[in-house]
Amino acid sequence: MTAIAEKSDGLTLMKALAAGSGGSGMGALMAMKGGHAEAGRMTLQAVPGPQHGNPIGITHGGFAATLLDSAMSCAVHTTLGPDETYVTTDLHISYVRAITPATGTVTAQAEIVSRGRRLATARGTLVDENGKLLASGIATCMIMAAGQ
Repeated sequence: MTAIAEKSDGLTLMKALAAGSGGSGMGALMAMKGGHAEAGRMTLQAVPGPQHGNPIGITHGGFAATLLDSAMSCAVHTTLGPDETYVTTDLHISYVRAITPATGTVTAQAEIVSRGRRLATARGTLVDENGKLLASGIATCMIMAAGQ
């Protein structure tokens, strides 16, 4: 856990991530960039490359799923207090168009649909540089006390 994460509420942490401070794990592996964070919303970007390909030359579906899961769960994260954490409990992705390295930068935009005491649901879209829909998703996250 970073020093920022140890003492910050979720919105502060996600704004720092969007500004380029922090980020690790899967986000670093996929070279995700935070575009924008506000309460209940998150935008992330990434560029599909040959390393994300499947054997037939199309970007693996896991690339879109990971980017959408990250944006949707980060939207949930913007609503957390410094003493809360979450885990994704359900993820559903619908693919609309193939993604290849020629697609260029893709943007995942996510927003909270519902935020209760223990569960939050977010929806997201993945679009190309021209705004064409590539995939969409919905995720449910379980909210709990940090350290559980």
